[in-house]
Amino acid sequence: GLLPPRKLTMKEQVQRIEVQLSKEKTMIRKNRYMRDLLDNNETLFHRVLVDNIKELAPVIYTPTVGEACIEFGEAFRRPRGMYFNFHDQGDMAAMMYNWDSKDVQVIVVTDGSRILGLGDLGANGMGIPIGKLALYTSVGGVAPHRVLPIMFDAGTDNERLLNDPFYLGLKHRRLQGDCYYRMMDEFVQAVFNRYPKVLLQFEDFSSDKAMDILNRYRHKYCVFNDDIQGTGAVAVAGILGALRVQQKPPEDLKNQRYLIAGAGSAGIGVAKALVDTMVLEGMSREDAYNKFWICDINGVLRSSNELNEAQKPFGKSDETAGLSPLECARMVKPTVLLGLSACRGAFSEDLIREISKYCERPVIYPLSNPISVAECTNKEAIQWSEGRAIFASGSPFQPIEYNGKTYVPSQCNNMYIFPGLGFGAAVSQSKIVSDKMIHAASIAVAEMVTEEESQNGMVFPELNRIREVSQHVALKVALCSVKEGYARNETLKSISDEEEFKGYLLSKTYDPVYVPLVRKEFRHV
Repeated sequence: GLLPPRKLTMKEQVQRIEVQLSKEKTMIRKNRYMRDLLDNNETLFHRVLVDNIKELAPVIYTPTVGEACIEFGEAFRRPRGMYFNFHDQGDMAAMMYNWDSKDVQVIVVTDGSRILGLGDLGANGMGIPIGKLALYTSVGGVAPHRVLPIMFDAGTDNERLLNDPFYLGLKHRRLQGDCYYRMMDEFVQAVFNRYPKVLLQFEDFSSDKAMDILNRYRHKYCVFNDDIQGTGAVAVAGILGALRVQQKPPEDLKNQRYLIAGAGSAGIGVAKALVDTMVLEGMSREDAYNKFWICDINGVLRSSNELNEAQKPFGKSDETAGLSPLECARMVKPTVLLGLSACRGAFSEDLIREISKYCERPVIYPLSNPISVAECTNKEAIQWSEGRAIFASGSPFQPIEYNGKTYVPSQCNNMYIFPGLGFGAAVSQSKIVSDKMIHAASIAVAEMVTEEESQNGMVFPELNRIREVSQHVALKVALCSVKEGYARNETLKSISDEEEFKGYLLSKTYDPVYVPLVRKEFRHV
């Protein structure tokens, strides 16, 4: 008597949700609806997301998640995940046991200091780990009870939040220096004390700390920074896809010239991933560095003591040092243009037309999120290159018509990498996430682009196949972990046949269906 008499099948429930979503006229309203669904029916939420990933990925994650973070405090309904702050020092190891799941496989943590291209959002940045882990489950296949979003609240320097009566984070300036890293050390130790085989993903940390944090722990624990390593991996996959469109071999990646707008952790991470790939192809590291011109607000990076350790190998002491992107393009004639500056308009008409003068198929990838800070739009890239650009972007753009031809833009989004990589690392129980595992993820994504997609100018697989792509990525990452000797899963290590290996991974993949609450058969004693 507590429920209506008619039972709806899962398919009918999904259809009902799809009808309700169609009535919501804005992306943020769809996001709110999906958040409410997640809070009330987690299984149905993930079923809807799996079945409608192409339409709902932009709702759950970029670009809408940025707007959801901005309103996180005033729209707060119920807690999800864990929060650690400065006052918890000394108690973090004990606090980890407040989370009752005994088998967490993936944790995503942020300090909210650089949320997408929106800057310091403090504790409101908790929307990012929640959104990422929704994709880990629906795309990667990690069970929802085996993920944990965490906010590492070290304060905020955002004046608006400090004066906001509804802000839920600590209202003090951000910790810096030794105070910050002491808190981070205790947090990381607490995580791996509670869950020794977990994958800990750092997300949206500011550029002045992101690389330092990654290097501090990456050789000791299974950690991963999606902004640095994930963006780098997906960019490598995108370049391989572009070479295929140009009918060039993958080895030609090392013959390209790269102009990158943005010298922060993401820009340097992409450059480093490409350098590592070139080295694997037999090029010396020094020669590989010479293939890159990376620009910040002052132009091409100039060799000096002011550069951080990650930037220094890319600093120039020749005539290109300090040049603007346009001046640099005129001099070095780059073949690949990558945008990670979060600066709308960084790819000007003059710059794109200049590159298009000497490139038959210029590669133009504005990778900054959300759309409002993308370096250019697909319409601009196609028009200014007279329809010849190979285009991919960090945020989704709609197809456009130009000279009677439809151009469908690819989305160079990290979700092609991190769900599968994380699942592969977690199931193999890898000790660390190695450079070769990340490279294996890049190759796996590139392998999944079909011949038809490539002929249509696409450099990434269709988004509606992303769960299949993630399964392939997970397979290659787990195989690499075993081969390198980092895997701790004894069952996987004992499997020599790749099909059997794949079958084991599929058996561990979460499928959002309702689990029976009672046994269907009873044994009478």
